[in-house]
Amino acid sequence: VANALLQGGVSALEITLRTPVACEAISAMKSALPHAVIGAGTVSSGEAYETAVQSGADFIVSPGATDQLFNTAAAHTVPFLPGAVTGSEVLRAMELGYATLKFFPAEAAGGPSTLQALSGPFPGINFMPTGGVTPHNVSTYLQLRNVCAVGGSWLTPRELLMDQQWEAVYQLAADTVTQVTQMIRGEPQ
Repeated sequence: VANALLQGGVSALEITLRTPVACEAISAMKSALPHAVIGAGTVSSGEAYETAVQSGADFIVSPGATDQLFNTAAAHTVPFLPGAVTGSEVLRAMELGYATLKFFPAEAAGGPSTLQALSGPFPGINFMPTGGVTPHNVSTYLQLRNVCAVGGSWLTPRELLMDQQWEAVYQLAADTVTQVTQMIRGEPQ
């Protein structure tokens, strides 16, 4: 799956820690593709953070942020993307020196309109929205000046993974990268 996504033009992969083999998958991918940027997502405890780092994760993403996560992140050089949705959560992350945050669950939390509203009081903060981002709304998110990246599980549908349909995964990745590139260049989609 990593090869298909990377060959399709995806520049960074986030493996969510939602299965017991997620860290093994990160380790295997890093062994096979040492130059690939592969991170751990859905990291919700200091222990999970430590395990992900030991597995070779290049970055850590959390759906929220706790003192334990911030403290664990401070003890490592692996970049941490804490989750924040509210103004208070953004302020807490800013106090600790963070300028790039995960915005989850993006669509349920108001999507592009909430991100647009957050750009006023927090002009120096960038977000990576995940949760409800699809091929149909990805361009809307990426057109926001405070969005630096998006996460999208539509690139890896369960049925394609189960059937090991790597060519189809590659095509989804390539199509998405083309769509985003055209949007950035201002070309018709």
